[in-house]
Amino acid sequence: MSRVLLINPVDKTQIASRLGVKVPPLGLMYLASSLEKNAFNVKIIDANLRNMELTEVVRAVKSEKSDIVGLYAPTAAIKTAIQYVNEIKREVPDCFTIIGGPHASSLPIETLRMSSALDAVCIGEGEQTIVEIAELFSRRDSADWLDRVKGIAYRKRSLVDDGICLTQPRGFIEDLDSLPFPARHLVPFSEYKVLNKNSSIGNMMTSRGCAFSCSYCSSSHLMGRMFRARTPSNVVDEIEDLRLKYGVRTIEFIDDNFVLNKRRAMEIGQEIKSRGLDIDFVASSRVDTINRELLEALKKAGLSTIYYGVESGSQRVLNLMHKGIEIQQAEDAIKAAKEIGIGTLASFIIGYPGESVEEMRRTISFAVALDPDYAQFSILTPFPGTPIYEELKKNDLISTQDWDRYTVLEPVIKYEKLGLSAKVVSRMLRNAYIRFYLRPGYLLDHADMFRPIFHTIMNGYILPALQRKTAGRWYRSFPHSSSTVQ
Repeated sequence: MSRVLLINPVDKTQIASRLGVKVPPLGLMYLASSLEKNAFNVKIIDANLRNMELTEVVRAVKSEKSDIVGLYAPTAAIKTAIQYVNEIKREVPDCFTIIGGPHASSLPIETLRMSSALDAVCIGEGEQTIVEIAELFSRRDSADWLDRVKGIAYRKRSLVDDGICLTQPRGFIEDLDSLPFPARHLVPFSEYKVLNKNSSIGNMMTSRGCAFSCSYCSSSHLMGRMFRARTPSNVVDEIEDLRLKYGVRTIEFIDDNFVLNKRRAMEIGQEIKSRGLDIDFVASSRVDTINRELLEALKKAGLSTIYYGVESGSQRVLNLMHKGIEIQQAEDAIKAAKEIGIGTLASFIIGYPGESVEEMRRTISFAVALDPDYAQFSILTPFPGTPIYEELKKNDLISTQDWDRYTVLEPVIKYEKLGLSAKVVSRMLRNAYIRFYLRPGYLLDHADMFRPIFHTIMNGYILPALQRKTAGRWYRSFPHSSSTVQ
């Protein structure tokens, strides 16, 4: 049987590392549990957790004597993942290397061309794909054995110039209940931290797919436009597993929109209460798919914080984004959560193509006026797989494909052609964080967050920006949302 090693590369761009935020690699744990279900030997190396050097990772691969090495990489970490592949292949030439994740799924051929040491790219969901590869790798009964694996791009060594082939697309997994729970036992679960403290936080995904078409988001492209959801009992079974086996009291649901199906969300809350599970949880929602009744019910079940994708304080810009919401809906959603006693986190995007400086200022003022508990600001970043990426690329408006710079904190658009400048957009992002987080009233109301906020803003972003006159590396200081960052 094939031996499989899954690697989570170090992501040096994440400001989360400065805040001491380390979360388990959920995607890799799903792959691992699917492999274990099919009796394969699998291990996970979370290099990002321990900030492992490349030499350490390669040494670990050699010692494990793995047949297949799989890596996950978002856009900002794809170059690092390729470096891993190059070194691993040099030291273990017979192993099979494959990369998955949003970047590779959106640009499979381009990703393969980044390194001749990379054997294949997984396109889309990988649970079934990695199992098929492991099954067929053991036999390799023909030179073209990979032709039988759906949903990959691979380098056909039998062809001249190492021709790249795309296999038939793989359909989405319809029955998510059929997937085993993530293999959390394969990572040092107790070592994951938030704010540099040991903290029992479990990240979970209860649904996949997005029915909306925001132009900056790749979710519907990668996971499909059909909302696919696990049943309430299956979801709460995993919560119970986290609570009893790992001592977890706080759950983060990382679904794009946990409450899209309101009845299902209600039933999950009711099931949590009926089992007497003492937990609190964080969930995401669009501002137009939530209501007071649902918020009140989820609050009783343990909802402590809700993440809203507000994105702009300009209705015109929201329309450009194809966001499909109204300004008033954002105001109502934040107000309702506050009145019920649920914490709020809102995300905002600066520098959308066509946006004016005045509209950026309006967004910042809107964020301050809404006064959520936390706000996340980012520069519009055209990630591969998003409609805005295709539009900007077609019109030659992307300034770089140095993927290390796709951190959502650095302009990668030719703003000068749009009547702006990259410096202005960077300055607006900096001003957004200063105006929101350095308000005296805010610091008084969030005294427990003073130290991490001060440390992160002053040392990680604002002072370096002022000293070097460049934008610092601010990366998603609070819970993530796939709608804005991969």
